Amino acid sequence: MNSPNNTRFVSRLTRQTLALVLAGGRGSRLYELTDWRAKPAVPFGGKFRIIDVPLSNCINTGIRRIGVLTQYKAHSLIRHLVRGWARFDSELDEFVEILPASQRAGGEWYQGTADAIYQNIDILRTHEPEYVLILSGDHIYKMDYGEMIATHVESKADMTIACLEVPLEEAAGAFGVMTVDESGRIIEFNEKPANPAPIPGQPDLCLASMGNYLFNTEFLYEQLIRDADDPKSSHDFGKDMIPAIIDKYQVYAYPFRDMDTGERAYWRDVGTLDAFWEANMELVNVTPELNLYDQSWPILTHQAQLPPAKFVFDREDRRGLAIDSMVSGGCVISGALVKRSLLFSNVRVRSYSEIVDSVILPDVEIGRNARIKKAIIDRGCTIEPGMVIGEDLEQDKQRGFRVTEKGVVLVTPDMLHQTTHEQR
Repeated sequence: MNSPNNTRFVSRLTRQTLALVLAGGRGSRLYELTDWRAKPAVPFGGKFRIIDVPLSNCINTGIRRIGVLTQYKAHSLIRHLVRGWARFDSELDEFVEILPASQRAGGEWYQGTADAIYQNIDILRTHEPEYVLILSGDHIYKMDYGEMIATHVESKADMTIACLEVPLEEAAGAFGVMTVDESGRIIEFNEKPANPAPIPGQPDLCLASMGNYLFNTEFLYEQLIRDADDPKSSHDFGKDMIPAIIDKYQVYAYPFRDMDTGERAYWRDVGTLDAFWEANMELVNVTPELNLYDQSWPILTHQAQLPPAKFVFDREDRRGLAIDSMVSGGCVISGALVKRSLLFSNVRVRSYSEIVDSVILPDVEIGRNARIKKAIIDRGCTIEPGMVIGEDLEQDKQRGFRVTEKGVVLVTPDMLHQTTHEQR
């Protein structure tokens, strides 16, 4: 795929592709972190939102016609999209278009992933794409969709599903799992099975769906209409549409692998508090798997105009210091210690405080002599002077904080009785 002719071939295909990002999910396993925002709007990586990842993948791939389907508590997400992604030239038919659940068909909100697309079928027809790429809006990864589209066309597929090689115990009850023949055609698909079928010759691994689907447009229309007319369907791609078509049509798997090594590529589902904390913590490693400093594949976002991070005081007992950490713009570390942590924008850490192994979201104020360990502090929290979080988990539970199975403590303004009911 590296010759000039192949490059032009792929770029032509991406221009003929319209991407739809499913961003309406609540993200209930993130608990209070999604009380006031949809999961794709949750901050990630110091300055981004989760939704920025698939949108950046589209732009870096050359796909510049994008629709974002929203539903659950979407104000924060929509505000972010308007501020950060309304930069395209409509005269060149480039756009990021917001498609909220608006009861366009049948008088219902989006009932499932397939129904969400079906309710916007009239909008899709106006854009006349040759291919439709449907993306999950809540995963972290870097992927060149152009390679997937080219493989789809070359295999003469009706539908292609991006997949990962996942350990069986990790996939059980969590992913759609598929079985393929020697050509890569899918011959069986089960949505979140308790006992996933292993890959032949690799008994510890299975092929798990990433929730990214590529369709020939006319085929997609036909299947959406058929599914909408089925009263027994829950109108979901994994549960209903894919199992119904694999026997009759050409449905192929596209294994997502690192283009340089051929190994399984970086991909994270940050759908639980532990997974969210771990994915952010990975970024502070010396050489993280997800390289945010890769100028050839930038993650784009809206960002406020903020001054550089500032570290003040240099006495033995009062030194502004951050070690093995990421500190965003607008932060002030005033005579405090930050270790192995990630601080989002506009965080203030007062003197004699210590933050270790923690994710601090934007606009947090941490008072003097506070100690925070292995925690997620939500946006807008004010941590009182002397407060200790993460050292006595039973005490944290008694104070109303959420403690995960792996000992991560979540603190939100509501838990601190600092409720503002802002769309964050």
